[in-house]
Amino acid sequence: MMHMQTVISSNNENFKSNHKLGPFRTNRLFLILILLILSILPNNIGLYTRNALEDAYIGVSVFVAVTLAFFYFAEKISGIDIPTLFKKTKYAQVPLASFMGALPGCGGAVVVVAAYSSGSVSLGAVVATLTATMGDAAFLLIAKRPDVAIILLPLSFTVGIITGYIVDIFDKTKDEISLKLTSIALINITRKRRFLYQTYSIIVIPGFIFATMGLFQYEFNEFTSKFITNISYLGISIGMLIWASSSIKAMTNPNETTISRVSEETSFITAWVILAFLLFEYATNIAGLDLQSWFNTIGIAVPIIAILIGFIPGCGPQILVTTFYINGLIPFSALIGNSIANDGDALFPAIAINPKVALIATIYSSIPAIIVAYIFYFYAPNYLTP
Repeated sequence: MMHMQTVISSNNENFKSNHKLGPFRTNRLFLILILLILSILPNNIGLYTRNALEDAYIGVSVFVAVTLAFFYFAEKISGIDIPTLFKKTKYAQVPLASFMGALPGCGGAVVVVAAYSSGSVSLGAVVATLTATMGDAAFLLIAKRPDVAIILLPLSFTVGIITGYIVDIFDKTKDEISLKLTSIALINITRKRRFLYQTYSIIVIPGFIFATMGLFQYEFNEFTSKFITNISYLGISIGMLIWASSSIKAMTNPNETTISRVSEETSFITAWVILAFLLFEYATNIAGLDLQSWFNTIGIAVPIIAILIGFIPGCGPQILVTTFYINGLIPFSALIGNSIANDGDALFPAIAINPKVALIATIYSSIPAIIVAYIFYFYAPNYLTP
């Protein structure tokens, strides 16, 4: 009888455990509470907060999710483990990393940064992918100025390769990270958590479709715009719920399911993106930071300012710089400088995994950004002028 009670008690505990969402992190719940309060305020702060949330999801999260899903599904189907692939292609990992960084969006660069944490790639490969990536701004450039994109993206790819090899030649630090992919514990995927993953993935599909249509400047009617807004808020809400109850610090175990890896990592990145977008929205709309006036008045300093903006984590400010270029407000030299200097959303996991390496990689990528930008500024000032 006692044994039967023990079994029943054990089964009840397993049932409860299987239905729990997961242990919430108090600090993350606190941040989400602040975000919720800011978003429901009736003043401009509430408006800017809601705009930032929608932009973070439609402008970044859906692209990150789709790109990560592409890589992880390809990895599962092909049986090729990306970190292992990098290890096997020791001398080719720099161009491979640069290629992944040059792909539109941030997913490729995020994968390389994640692979670095397992010791699979060199610091030069990280610098190569961060140098080559243009982030989500590439989608906008491809949509509006494909003639420029077909030149800029291969140019960034080439600069990334050169910079990566130079870094590997002179880098003597050989920084090692104790975090290994194989040592990351598997997530306890309960029924509620699996339901969140599935719902989050389903919402990504229409979000990605509408986001892609938006990049091609498709005009939505009022009903569709409200629908997109609702999808964004729902996606952000579920993503923040996943993030607040997540046991991972920056990345997932490769043995996880693709849907869990994509949901967990996209939610993690989205949290950082929201922070960056909010800071940018508050700085420009509340503090009165007017980048456009800066670009119009400071002449020779325009490329360096575009490069400094590239240091800001996330893709929002970089999309703004690309918009300025498309509208003829800045020269190509500023655009290429920003493209090389900016690390997109890949900088978020880099900061989380190893802030020191993130800082070093950013500094290294700033050097070719300055050189290439001012070569165009002085020797080809009217090249690809909008």
